[in-house]
Amino acid sequence: MGANAADARLEEQWRGILSVHARTMCEIDRVLHPYGLGASDFEVLDILASGPDGAAEGVGAEADEERRHHRVHTLAGRVHLSQSALSRLLGRLEREGLLERSVCTRDRRGVWVSLTRKGRELHAEVLPLQRAALARTLGGSR
Repeated sequence: MGANAADARLEEQWRGILSVHARTMCEIDRVLHPYGLGASDFEVLDILASGPDGAAEGVGAEADEERRHHRVHTLAGRVHLSQSALSRLLGRLEREGLLERSVCTRDRRGVWVSLTRKGRELHAEVLPLQRAALARTLGGSR
């Protein structure tokens, strides 16, 4: 009997998490729609705007490249999309002039992604809207 009650509590907690996530994503989609963005689009822009994959070690062109870009492979680990969905999203954002892709000079198989000026400007413009949506749906105040 105790196991059933524990299972029910876990199920209720899980459904609550899913509900908060769904409401939050819908609210972000709603406020960003006039800007041609959705929640996943913003998440990619926000990660790219937040800086590189990690602190670049060393000096020279390779270290400088790491300070300005994110590897697509690393980005895939931070964005909750399938590899194919992320690839389509990156392609669309690139066509819209919000980001650019380039080949890694150190490893020609690697692909770098970085924001363009237009992407940085759009991110800065919609960042307060996204943060306000988070505050509303996650119970914060602003």
